[in-house]
Amino acid sequence: MAVETERIPAPPRRLGDRLAVLGEREFTRFFIGYTTSLLGSSMAPVAVAFSVLDGGGGGTEVGWVLAARILPVVLVLLAGGVVTDRLGSRRLMLGSEVLRGLVQGLFAALLATGHAPVGAMVALVAVWGIGEGLFMPAFGAIVPDLVRRKELLADGNTLLALSRSVSTVAGPALAGLVTAVRGPAAVLLIDALTYGVGALALAGLRLPGRPGGDGGGSVLAELRSGWGEFTARPWLWITTAQMGLFNLLVWAPFLVLGPLISQRELGGAGAWGLVMGVYGAGAVLGGLLMLGRRPERPLAVATVAALGWALPSAALAAGPSLPWLVAAALVAGLGSAVCGTLYSTTVQHWVPPELLGRLTAFGAVGSFAVGPLGLAAAGPLSARYGTGGVLLVGAVWQVAAGAVVLGLPAVRDRRWEDGPDR
Repeated sequence: MAVETERIPAPPRRLGDRLAVLGEREFTRFFIGYTTSLLGSSMAPVAVAFSVLDGGGGGTEVGWVLAARILPVVLVLLAGGVVTDRLGSRRLMLGSEVLRGLVQGLFAALLATGHAPVGAMVALVAVWGIGEGLFMPAFGAIVPDLVRRKELLADGNTLLALSRSVSTVAGPALAGLVTAVRGPAAVLLIDALTYGVGALALAGLRLPGRPGGDGGGSVLAELRSGWGEFTARPWLWITTAQMGLFNLLVWAPFLVLGPLISQRELGGAGAWGLVMGVYGAGAVLGGLLMLGRRPERPLAVATVAALGWALPSAALAAGPSLPWLVAAALVAGLGSAVCGTLYSTTVQHWVPPELLGRLTAFGAVGSFAVGPLGLAAAGPLSARYGTGGVLLVGAVWQVAAGAVVLGLPAVRDRRWEDGPDR
């Protein structure tokens, strides 16, 4: 008869142990460049939104410009996943950083002339989106190559999530200040320079070889193989579908209608920068709480944490109140860090390295494919049904979807020790 042994919890890890991943040279080099690049990237959406509004546009025009960034991401993601699995991540990410830096420099120059039609903004933002679509699957695949000691992988993901969170705090707040003082063009110029720093960091990386796609088949054949692997993992496609509908119904309306409400009723760019900055502060807090921790059922914890995203939309729907909106953004940011860190580590833990690029790409396509529809439709729908009604639908959906997904055994019961095909 088998004897059941008592599970003894691991002792708490000291701060030095939790930061041991910074002893990995290539990870630290990438971390510095990535964080710098993210700072500029987190500033740019504020500048883009208010450049449209300052030019006389409204919610519909903001939605179209934001959608122009997301749609190209979706279109090139799958090709980016195949190229990542064939050639590796570094070169693709380097090209993406250079491309996006050039685009933001051109955008800044266009705004500085004082003649920036919406059509030109859409075109530039679309090229920016192409660069992001190439970067995303490569980023999902590069982290295991940066962290040689695999027991530190979760801490590496946590620190990268913290860098995103810190940039989300500093970026929008700094963007709001610079936009108010110097205008959106200055913000986009800063963004272009930070992409240059990110490119320099990537250029200096020395990464080990790893298994990749066979490179002998067609792109279509490799995508078909990747799709089979993606659909064979219920936990992966279920959470991807949840994130896709979140972007359509919750996040897209919030990004479009939030700046509009801020301009009309909360004081403009400064108020919106504060909201997004506090959202980032919550994400920093969530990342600090996650550092050195690995919950037994990661997807269940991630799903519960994602419920916090319902609060900012609910706060706006209830009536513009900056204190309540800030508080809601804080909780949502905390949940976003917990959810994002656990989900990234889960994917890297169970997906074989030779599939990471393609499966990351399929996950990103599923997450973002319908997002442009939400961005484009938020303005017209709010004009017909009211901003509060559109935002409330999103908040209710987020809670209901989280409850349904949490009830599925493939998500709720998955543990670190489970086999890769469960």
